[in-house]
This record gives sequence, structure tokens and C-alpha cells, in this order.
Amino acid sequence: MTDRLYYNDSHLVSFEARVVNVTLRTSDWATVTLDRTAFYPTGGGQPSDTGTLNDAHVVECIDSEEAGVLHVIHGTAPKIGEEVTGRIDWDRRLDHIQQHTGQHLLSQAFIELFGAETCGFRMMSQASEIDIALDNPSEERIDRVVELTNRIIWEDRPIHVRQVRSDEAARLYLRKEPTRDGDVRLIEIEGFDLTPCGGTHALRTGEVGIVAVRHWERAKSMTRIEFVAGRRALCDYKAANRILRDVAGHFSVARDDASASVVHLFEDHKRLSRRVRELEEITARVEADDLINDAVLLSNGIRLVSRIFDDRDPDSLKRLAQALMVHSKTIALLGSGCEASARLVFARSTDVIGDMNVLVRDSCALLDGRGGGRSELAQGGGRLLDKLQDAIDNAAKKVCDQ
Repeated sequence: MTDRLYYNDSHLVSFEARVVNVTLRTSDWATVTLDRTAFYPTGGGQPSDTGTLNDAHVVECIDSEEAGVLHVIHGTAPKIGEEVTGRIDWDRRLDHIQQHTGQHLLSQAFIELFGAETCGFRMMSQASEIDIALDNPSEERIDRVVELTNRIIWEDRPIHVRQVRSDEAARLYLRKEPTRDGDVRLIEIEGFDLTPCGGTHALRTGEVGIVAVRHWERAKSMTRIEFVAGRRALCDYKAANRILRDVAGHFSVARDDASASVVHLFEDHKRLSRRVRELEEITARVEADDLINDAVLLSNGIRLVSRIFDDRDPDSLKRLAQALMVHSKTIALLGSGCEASARLVFARSTDVIGDMNVLVRDSCALLDGRGGGRSELAQGGGRLLDKLQDAIDNAAKKVCDQ
């Protein structure tokens, strides 16, 4: 059993210990068990500490329950019985302290304001997530939680670690029930939160600095909150502020006016897009008339329009096909090379017999792709752009052989 020094002192970054077991893995890799350690192993949604054992790098720590904490090292492995010096990567430890303590504060704030329990916690490389049993989230509710959380942080309240017997814990008002039997380790944020936890935490709430919610969304029956705390919150603000200044610079407006300028740009874009579609429909009708005049007249009186265009997008190709369908006794086989792939749109007028759906699927097979649609209009594509002419020619031959 490993004596877990981080339980009593989350700010301990250097310690001496004796090696009790070593398991060699591959060259320069091993797992080491110590009689005591300040390295926190992965657990409870919190990643493990990293650092060094003598000159070897500790890249991960694994909680092996009764067997103790396994230190995965890269470098020269110590010998069993050897005394070693462990050093924690303090920047990583402080980051985890801020995120995990920030989670306790957020979770209790959701309980206090809305009676919404935390059902999951994940600390990731850029941000952390908690899943809250909150049925009706809103910006106003999330803002209230963030304001309460930061008020407790800025009051710089003491945070205590308490070890209590399980029977004593059963009599206390805890935010969540213990997940282990026996003695219970409690984290107490004075006058605010009391909960069982084995993670590393701040000495006072002020050490967290600030908590900010980056994003929230409904996830199944929960509300998923993405947040950052401490140094991560500062880095997130700097990145967001830089982006906002850049956006404002493109509009030649002040930073706080950037949002309104973006909204105005999108409104203009939607209006102009509608106008472009209207003009494209007019252009398609004119272009269809020209193509009809140049169409191949088959022996059965059907006009065959077969054409490949350069870099024409699928929507434009479809509009042209629809304009050609208006003309009687017409079959249109249209293709385009767009964004390094081949696109097909096949169409027929209502007075022509034929299944464009089958025809386009067969042609798309030549392009190493697929397609489908209705009997009178179908579309598809594939990655073999150099086979586009073959696909059109194959479809034209089938039409002529009907």
C-alpha cells in the first residue's frame, strides 16, 4: 500500500521515497511502485501528475488500488529498495488544482441555485466538462451560477481536507455520497461545499482565480457545461480577445461593435444569396434554351443534351437540369469537375420514358462513387475525375440504345 502524500498536501512538489517494486516493460520504460508518493494517479475525472523520479521522467501514474500507485517512467529504472527523489511538474499540478477546485465550486453553485446535481466530470487538455441534471438551462441561469462561483472564489475562503469515519460521514450533509467504504476524505470549502473527493485541491478559493463557462448544451437528459479556471481562463480570454480584435479590424470598427457588424454582414449575405439564386435561375433558363438548340436529335425524336462543365457546383448543375426538364422530349446528361471530384446530374422531361435514378447510379459506379434520386431527376458523383467523360459517354450510349 502506497502512502499517498497528496491526500494531506496538494502543494507538495518534492519528496523522498523507497522503491518497493519495479516492472520493466520495454527499453527505457518501466513501472515503479513506491512506499510513499506525492504523484496523483489518474482518477475521478482528473489526469495524473507528471514529473521525475531521480532522472527518469514520470509520464503517467496509475491507481492500482491495493497494489498502490504505479509510476510509469521513461529513463533509467531504479532498483528495489533504492531511495529516490520525486519531483512533481508544478505547472501541471496547479492547473489541475484550479480546474478540480473550480469544478467543486461550480457543482455546488448549481445545487444551491437550482438543486441540479453533477453527474459527470472530465478534465481535458484545453477545457473541462461537467454534466448537470438541469432540465431547463438558459444564459441567465448559467450566468447566475458563474457569478456565484466567482464570488466565492474572490472571497478567498479557506479549503480544508477532513478525514472522517464512514459512520460520521453518514451523518453529514454531503453534496454527493462517498463511492468507497471505510474512512472518507472530505474537501470542505468553508461555508459553501462539503463533498468526498480524492483529488488535489487549492488551499483557499482565491487560488482558483476565476471560472468561466465557454459553452453549454443539452446532452441527452443532462446539461453539459464546458468551463475553464485559473490560468486556462486567462489563456482563453487572451485567445478570444485576439480573435474579436481581428474580426473588428476587418470591419474597421471598435472591438465591442464587431458582433453587430457580423450580424449585418450575414443579413447582407442572405439577401445577396437570394438575389444570386434568382439570377442563376434566369440564367439557367437562357442557357437551357441555347443547349436545346444545340442538342442531338435522336431517331425517336428525343433531344439529348450532353455536356461537361468546368468547376460548376452541384446546385448550379441541378438548376440547369431543371430548366432543361421544362422542354418537351428532352434528356439532359450534365457533368462537372468540382473540388477535385466528379459530379453528375441526369434529368428528363415528363413526356420521355426512362429511369434517371438507375442511369446515374450506373454512371457513378464508373467514378468510384454513388448517386440516386427520382426517375425524372437524379444526381451523384465520385472521386475519379478523369473518368467523367467516360461516365457521360456511357450514359449517352444507353440513352441512344433505348
